[in-house]
Amino acid sequence: MLKMTWIRCELSSLCLASLCALLLVGVQARPTNNSAARKEKPGASKEENEIQPPNHLNGLKLEKGGVLNKDFHQEVFLGKDMEEFEVDSEPIRNRKKLIGIFEKVDVNVDKKISANEMQRWIMEKTEEHFQQATEENKLHFKAVDPDGDGQVSWDEYRIKFLASKGFNEKEVAEKIKNNEELKIDEETQEVLDNLKDRWFQADEPPADHLLNEEEFLAFLHPEHSRGMLKFMVKEIIRDLDQDGDKRLTVSEFISLPVGTVENQEAQDIDDDWVKERRKEFEEVIDADHDGIVTMEELEEYMDPMNEYSALNEAKQMIAVADENQDHYLELEEILKYSEYFTGSKLMNYAQSVHEEF
Repeated sequence: MLKMTWIRCELSSLCLASLCALLLVGVQARPTNNSAARKEKPGASKEENEIQPPNHLNGLKLEKGGVLNKDFHQEVFLGKDMEEFEVDSEPIRNRKKLIGIFEKVDVNVDKKISANEMQRWIMEKTEEHFQQATEENKLHFKAVDPDGDGQVSWDEYRIKFLASKGFNEKEVAEKIKNNEELKIDEETQEVLDNLKDRWFQADEPPADHLLNEEEFLAFLHPEHSRGMLKFMVKEIIRDLDQDGDKRLTVSEFISLPVGTVENQEAQDIDDDWVKERRKEFEEVIDADHDGIVTMEELEEYMDPMNEYSALNEAKQMIAVADENQDHYLELEEILKYSEYFTGSKLMNYAQSVHEEF
């Protein structure tokens, strides 16, 4: 009798575990468009993450595959100081930092931020991301340019890439030199094929199949090159365009990607996904509001150094926290909506003011 009871308990535990697993799959059926999904691969070596184009590009509105960058507002508001605003930081300390930023943005010292002041600040912070990427690229380029001649061939890069994946570097180099077939798994080969397309796109005319340091920067960071930005836009449209007309409708934009909804939590995620993407499409990306997004419109939207887009973004950011509807951002408003601007909640900001004084 005791044995039968024990078996029933074990079966119940197994069923419960299976049910939890199924529910988890349901929730994860559609990417939830959060920053965790964009981090560099945790299992990848440091070298692999350095010499491959990053999954996430700071200051760009869309991720690879057309996913909205949820951290975009924080990236263009905080620039290189973004890491300082951690979720578990002291609210009083973060409040002081936020006040300091407010004072820097408020150029004319009238105790409120205008759209033009915010636009200037966004352009400054975007430039910081550019500078950071340029500095990091110098180190990454050295890693793939072993002979130090200032140029990297596709074969040189391919050898380093496969070595970062665990292949024997000397064996790979020997096989490539002798034109021998490389035994590579299908997944790695697919990544290599995509990287090769990107490599030759980054090779500025006249094409010599070699990348210098500046071209390698465009390879890793397409936002640094107009030509590579066009290539990135084409890739996004290719991923989303369902009827092959090289344009996007709102239904194509919001249907990325279709997942099976198994429970209410997954349904909520699905609904949020659709609402957020529809709003961005209709209010921002579709500049002429004709219900169609062309390559040109998407390119303008994606260009991080587009001043007109920066002004629109400034107006949007102000509107989120502009409680008195005066089209300006006041200190009290920015403190109240700190999570939107910094990713860090100041808890009860009024209480933190009281504690500080």
